[in-house]
Amino acid sequence: MLALDHENARQLFELMDDEEIRELSQTMANVGTIQSATVEQLFLEFADQISGSGSLVGSYDSAERLLRNTLDDERVGQIMDDIRGPAGRTMWDKLGNVNEAVLANYLKNEYPQTVAVVLSKVKSDHASRVLALLPESYAMEVVTRMLRMETVQKEVLDHVERTLRTEFMSNLAQTARQDSHELMADIFNNLDRNTESRFMGALEERNREAADRIKQLMFTFDDLIRVDPGGIQTVLRQVDKDQLAMALKGASDEVKELFFTNMSERAGKMMREDMEAMGAVRLKDVDEAQAAIVSAAKALADAGEIVIAGGDDDELVS
Repeated sequence: MLALDHENARQLFELMDDEEIRELSQTMANVGTIQSATVEQLFLEFADQISGSGSLVGSYDSAERLLRNTLDDERVGQIMDDIRGPAGRTMWDKLGNVNEAVLANYLKNEYPQTVAVVLSKVKSDHASRVLALLPESYAMEVVTRMLRMETVQKEVLDHVERTLRTEFMSNLAQTARQDSHELMADIFNNLDRNTESRFMGALEERNREAADRIKQLMFTFDDLIRVDPGGIQTVLRQVDKDQLAMALKGASDEVKELFFTNMSERAGKMMREDMEAMGAVRLKDVDEAQAAIVSAAKALADAGEIVIAGGDDDELVS
């Protein structure tokens, strides 16, 4: 399909249903570079004539360009949203897979009535986490609107859905793209320590350069030392205190001190007492707690609410 001209591609797409187009577009978007020899071999198998020379590069952009030459804009938008994610069959399913901090950061700039409609359509547990992250006075306004809300007119719901699709989800998909090293760094961040160490050691033997790049991109609990005091206080307001106590059990002295110095004396005393009361804990539980807090910190960084300093004094990454 990538090698065909627009007219031939259009004729084929017209014979497919939306599910077939989504599946094909997903493959097109992720196919990467195809060498000319492979292209020729494929065409020899399926056609009498060889078409195209050189390599083909499949990407989200090339798939979208081809679709726009064959389908209407609304249908293309829906298909590209589906293949770019977040995962979910409907817009409301997709919102359920968006990190609550990211969603709350977007919604806080919307009208309270719009937020009320959105939170009434997503699952209650996800809605509660988003609501808790909104400014308190604004959140109460949203709650009031939700309590007064009756059946939402279809036109209003359609408008909200279109706005979310065009303004929020498309921007989220653009910013969510990662290169392969970033993706692997995220995966390694979520491995337990033993597995991560084993995999990293094996990768270093096979590809030292790739391993070093992944290490640079990885963000661990101990890397929270790169967050300024104001950022740590923001993290403290967002995370579960029991989870933090578990995470600090396995933290370096430097990270422990960073958190304790950003708590009130009373809160720090209570946290230390909670940690002592835990006694010996499983490394697996510590790893899970630290991973959850790292995930929350990264979401806050992505939303622009905290800054994580890079290796150089003048370098910032989020």
